[in-house]
Parts: sequence; structure tokens; C-alpha cells
Amino acid sequence: MRLGEDVPALLGEHPLVRSIKLTGSRAEGTLHELSDWDFVVETGDFPRLAEVLPQLVERLRPLAQQWDRYSSHACYMLMLPGPTKVDLIFPDQKQEWAPAWVPSAGTLTAIDHHFWDWILWLEQKRRSGKVDVLEKSLRDMYELMLRPMGAKAEPDSVGEAVAVYLDLRRQLEERFGVDVPRELENEVRPAVLSRAQRPA
Repeated sequence: MRLGEDVPALLGEHPLVRSIKLTGSRAEGTLHELSDWDFVVETGDFPRLAEVLPQLVERLRPLAQQWDRYSSHACYMLMLPGPTKVDLIFPDQKQEWAPAWVPSAGTLTAIDHHFWDWILWLEQKRRSGKVDVLEKSLRDMYELMLRPMGAKAEPDSVGEAVAVYLDLRRQLEERFGVDVPRELENEVRPAVLSRAQRPA
């Protein structure tokens, strides 16, 4: 799959999409092996496009797809095998951050999808040497996801965040009587921890 060509071709054929353009590190030539694919999307009818977007991207066979809860503008995030992160960015659609996650039997899988997307992004920043972004985002992850799940302290690294999350998820699966699918984890976890200490 050639995402730089396939994603614009897939979305660009829809009448609600005015334009779609690659941006970020892949457009600038500063990518590394975990760099995501960022596309800026312009539309004249965002509500209608947002409604059909999940169906439009199914041809990419995403392991997970979700709107970014913690962005200042609308961003539809896809996780593909690889692992590969694709962000469809709508810079004109400003938004407030959502509240912190509330773990429940009904939200645990959505939290899991968000965690593995987020942790891959954090590892991207670590490998790019963006220490300030990494430290702030680890704090955000703690406040908005890990602490509501039961964490007692902020993680100080990607590897620690993974270890803490896996333990908390296990506890919540037992409490709520649910089993979160592991397909996304099995893609992301080895890639994220390939240069970091693996949790036991």
C-alpha cells in the first residue's frame, strides 16, 4: 500500500472533499521508521463528511479509527497494520479538549484504541528528540487516561507508560468482566518497545 497516493485517491474522489494534502515529517523529508502519515483535508461540509468518514476509510482496513479527543482541531486517526498511524486533519474545525476518560465496560476498548495510538505517537516524538513534547504528553496521558484508570504517579518514559497501562487494563478487564481485543496491541507494542525496556 502506498499511503501517500492511496489516501488522497480514496478521499479525493468523494464530492465533499475539496482537497487533501500530505503534510508533516513525510512531506518535509524528516521522517523515521515510525513517522505517521498526516493529511490536511478541506471540505465545505464538515458535519456530512464526518458522518461518512468511517465508511470511506474502511477500504484501508484500519485496526482502529477514532476522533482525537485531545486536539485543538478535528483529527480523525487511523491505525493500520505495520503499525502505521494516519491522521486526517481538519485545521479549520476548532474544538475544545474532551474530558478525561471514564473507564467502564463500555469504554475500555475505546480507551485501548486511544492508548495504542497515543503511545505510538509518543514514541515517534521520543525518537525525533522532541523531549518537551514527550514530557508534556506523558503528563497529559496520565491526567486524561492513566489516572482515571487507577494510576498513582505519572510515567516518566514510554516504556513505563506501557507497563502501567497493561497492569491497569488487566485489573479493569477483571473488574468489568470484559476482554479487550489484542490485535492493535500486538501491532504497536513490539514496535514501540523495540528501543525501550520491555515490561514484564
